[in-house]
Amino acid sequence: MRRIDCPHCKREIFYRMVKDVPTFPFCSERCKLVDLGAWLDEAYRIEEPASAEALRQLEKKERGENG
Repeated sequence: MRRIDCPHCKREIFYRMVKDVPTFPFCSERCKLVDLGAWLDEAYRIEEPASAEALRQLEKKERGENG
């Protein structure tokens, strides 16, 4: 049996397969929604310097170009 800690409340979750825990990796729907709320409130963010290529692709998308 595998074990993981809920990312929000740190409660231990034991499972055989991921599909056994419908809210994986969270222990409950509540913890899942609290985490989503933190993302929506921008409490979490992924910060990474944008590469020149990524900026070019973003500009192309904004102009409606393909590729």
